[in-house]
Amino acid sequence: MSPEARDIPKREEIVSRFGEAMLGDRLRLRRRVRAIDLAVERGRPHEGMVRALWDELERSVGRRKWREEHRPRPKLDQDLPIIARKGDIARAIAENQVVIVCGETGSGKTTQLPQICLELGRGVAGMIGHTQPRRIAARTVATRIAEELGTEVGRGPVGYKVRFGDKTGPETFIKVMTDGILLAETQNDRWLEQYDTIIIDEAHERGLNIDFLLGYLKQLLPRRPELKVIVTSATIDPERFAGHFSGGGGAAPIVEVSGRTYPVEVRYRPLTGEEEEREWDQEQGILAAVDELAAEGNGDVLVFLAGEREIRQTAEALRKHHPAGTEILPLYARLSAAEQMKVFAPHRGRRIVLATNVAETSLTVPGIRYVVDPGYARVSRYNHRTKVQRLPIEAISRASADQRKGRCGRVAAGVCIRLYSEEDYNAREEFTEPEILRTNLASVILQMKALRLGAVEEFPFVEPPDSRMIKDGYETLHELGAIDEKGELTKLGVQLAKLPIDPRLGRMILAGAAEGVVGEVLVIAAALSVQDPRERPMGAAERADIAHRQWQDENSDFVAILNLWKGYQEAGEHLSHSKTRKWCQERFLSYLRMREWEDIYQQLHGLVGDMGLMHRGTGDGSRERPGWYE
Repeated sequence: MSPEARDIPKREEIVSRFGEAMLGDRLRLRRRVRAIDLAVERGRPHEGMVRALWDELERSVGRRKWREEHRPRPKLDQDLPIIARKGDIARAIAENQVVIVCGETGSGKTTQLPQICLELGRGVAGMIGHTQPRRIAARTVATRIAEELGTEVGRGPVGYKVRFGDKTGPETFIKVMTDGILLAETQNDRWLEQYDTIIIDEAHERGLNIDFLLGYLKQLLPRRPELKVIVTSATIDPERFAGHFSGGGGAAPIVEVSGRTYPVEVRYRPLTGEEEEREWDQEQGILAAVDELAAEGNGDVLVFLAGEREIRQTAEALRKHHPAGTEILPLYARLSAAEQMKVFAPHRGRRIVLATNVAETSLTVPGIRYVVDPGYARVSRYNHRTKVQRLPIEAISRASADQRKGRCGRVAAGVCIRLYSEEDYNAREEFTEPEILRTNLASVILQMKALRLGAVEEFPFVEPPDSRMIKDGYETLHELGAIDEKGELTKLGVQLAKLPIDPRLGRMILAGAAEGVVGEVLVIAAALSVQDPRERPMGAAERADIAHRQWQDENSDFVAILNLWKGYQEAGEHLSHSKTRKWCQERFLSYLRMREWEDIYQQLHGLVGDMGLMHRGTGDGSRERPGWYE
């Protein structure tokens, strides 16, 4: 035997060291071992393959050792209520694969749980994944944890990843992300092996992604015995989550964390106007409530509103109504990160924050002593008769109303003014209906097919969806050509599953690729994924219509979209950001929605390019269509 041969590591030696490697590398290493076994079986040369495998294993082991040596030391905030239960939480995590942590917003669970995991030695073999329901929460949570650890977010142990931004790297120990990002990662990392711990935060919101992830994780846990899952919830039905993860040893343990609260007085100030006058009456009611609270003493006010339009109109009314010393700030998901962070900045005088339900549980706005709750929110709802997904404004549940009340009373005794009657409150639903019970399931079924998760009827959802919604989802996918008569994924369906967009819009993109007009269809599909950027404010609707007329096309609304896109792109080529914002304002366009449209277009353009579809077809049928299109 030659000296070179003696230097080749034995198979047993290689496999025995897999436990020292990074979790995210182990699947690839195992596959390479199988490839070597096959080469040996067939009598092919394999020494080079073994050496390459050993080198890769050594690099992975080295990365893990580096992470062990550089694991950040937690810097827990001793003033937060969760610290009183730190020992119980740490013990529950160490002894169980799944733990439910239940506590109000402000208890510290969001920022301290990842650090408790670090203290337990988690985050070394794989990252600590930490999901949030919204982009704004993911960014602010990551920033806060990084500040507590004395580092800069994205340049050290704490990073975040949202739809249009990735601030993570090889040194990331705690990765904060939206639940949609984690769900998307299952496409390429089916066992989520880049993580050794996953925290699903704000699970009580019961968004579609959250419910899908909870079902996915339940199936995954037996395959990943070393994976720890922590589900956090407000004090809203935590037993449901514990029961969902029940196994041979019973339900998952629940650790309750008390909030740091002062007494909150609830005042009911119902609006007396007719239903069709609600918008005007609500504005007047908010002004009256803010005046009433101004007499209570110092402290900031948080006003909940249904959407951006309501926030803009109320802000304008408040600025006219209040002296210049009152600071009025909006807070909603589409704001830029810099504008969102203004609510966390120190200030003098009184501040009034106008927020959507993003401030209900995802974020704790500091300094709030008073809350004004009109009692409404926009809710995504699918009508299975009309086949349309809408965003109507609906009355919130009692649980949501209680969450809003809980936003005040964090710094001192608070007051919550509800712009509806106590009888109305008592008559409302106890909990908000989970999104999976009120949405089209075509996208969920498509992803489940792509991940080979079996029939949607048998998937372990926290609550099974309505059979009518399942039927509609299958029918939609069949009409799009994504599944065949047997319900199996077609070649076109495989392509469709790669696009993070409504399947109907994704189908448009694939058709555009086949017909040679993918560039134009990408613009249209991205536009249909955001709220209409064209604004018609009260008192200026006629001027807005005149401004928008320049992009109209008498034959097609889609051509009008393309005309608007072309005008915006041409303006952006020679204008600065501030001047582009002004250009939009003068033409009654939402700058933020135009930016979001552009972001989605860029994301889809990159994905379609990676799929090799940017130059498919010619538009005149002269080129053969791709096989999956037929």
